[in-house]
Amino acid sequence: MLTTPDPGPAPAGEDLLRRLAPQVLGALVRRYGHFDAAEDAVQEALLAATRQWPEEGRPANPRGWLIRVASRRLTDQLRSEEARRRREETAAALTPRDEFVAPPPGEGRGPAEDDTLALLFLCCRAELAPAGRIALTLRAVGGLTTAEIARALLVPEATMAQRISRAKRRIKASEAPFGIGPVGPDSRSYGSEGSEGSDPEQARDHAERLSDVLHVLYLIFNEGYTATSGGDLQRADLASEAIRLTRAVHALLPTDGEVAGLLALMLLTDARRAARTAPDGSLIPLAEQDRTRWDRAAITEGVALVTDALTRTPLGPYQLRAAIAAVHDEAASDQDTDWVEILALYELLIRLVPGPVERLGHAVAVAMVHGPRRALALLARLDEDERLAGHHRLEAVRAHLLEMAGDRPAARAAYAKAAGLTLSLPERRYLRFRAARLAQ
Repeated sequence: MLTTPDPGPAPAGEDLLRRLAPQVLGALVRRYGHFDAAEDAVQEALLAATRQWPEEGRPANPRGWLIRVASRRLTDQLRSEEARRRREETAAALTPRDEFVAPPPGEGRGPAEDDTLALLFLCCRAELAPAGRIALTLRAVGGLTTAEIARALLVPEATMAQRISRAKRRIKASEAPFGIGPVGPDSRSYGSEGSEGSDPEQARDHAERLSDVLHVLYLIFNEGYTATSGGDLQRADLASEAIRLTRAVHALLPTDGEVAGLLALMLLTDARRAARTAPDGSLIPLAEQDRTRWDRAAITEGVALVTDALTRTPLGPYQLRAAIAAVHDEAASDQDTDWVEILALYELLIRLVPGPVERLGHAVAVAMVHGPRRALALLARLDEDERLAGHHRLEAVRAHLLEMAGDRPAARAAYAKAAGLTLSLPERRYLRFRAARLAQ
């Protein structure tokens, strides 16, 4: 049954479709397999929704509607393939019924949540190359475009498109089973050290899959917290979905320190969301935010998670990132921030993960403790890293450090260069504002 047409703005409908897409894809893959064909069917169902819902009204159960439409598309395609005749006979008998309707409040999690989590782990199968796992998962579960994934991973868009295509072909060829796989005490949290007598190869597979799952969730959250393009600084739906999925992984693996660290990092970072933008949508930097608007409940939960993980599990990158976020969040003001502690944490982090983003953060901490000139020398080394070539964050940090050092003309030029490199309109406006202020 259809309701009256939804009076809400189009973007709200787009947000709903973006949230539902991985749930619908997970439901189809769980029941039918055929990852690539299922993704095509989901895209057709989403297009049908964009055409029909504005005129006919949004269904009472949007997810169920999308699953039914996508299932019909998929079964039609299966019928047309002679080599898939046996699967067609099975699929025809599996038309989605009431099990796809969301349960009433209080009756536990629906299959869509489980399906999305299972889809997450399916995309991180060992059969796929690591880069392909991450790219495919960001596309299927995160709902990011190929261009957004390319920017997040600092690679050319054409390269990313090839990775996604190869990953889809490997999933199809492997006919990998749909599901999360073994978790719990016997599997030692997806590749911790492994229980006595466990298969070392399986333990390595679990460790790689979990590492990729966490990396993908981290990237989805980052895209939600600071969108790489568009008119909005944040995509709250993506950030919230990343937190929801990370909570689900944490529920499966409650003793894994890195899972807890990632959840803590998301909570501690997302706690600042309300204070990051002005009423007109413009960016407010961390140093100027009204900290009374930060979510104290999220901060308390995040601090508790990372504190527990640091005291009982091996040290990991997500725990260190969360600890850095906690130092920021626990400071009463920007002036009270313990930059010496943050620098010490960054020193540990770049030993574990000497990536360009981590080294960029380390340079900022060095500037706050030892002065901008020493930090600018560190940035000079990052100029040689191809992964940051043409990326606005490197120039934005350089501009900030040059401004700290009193070199206003150079800082102004760096701000202007950074503004020309970013595709985020709020960030571009903010960087241009900083450049203009230095011209006065």
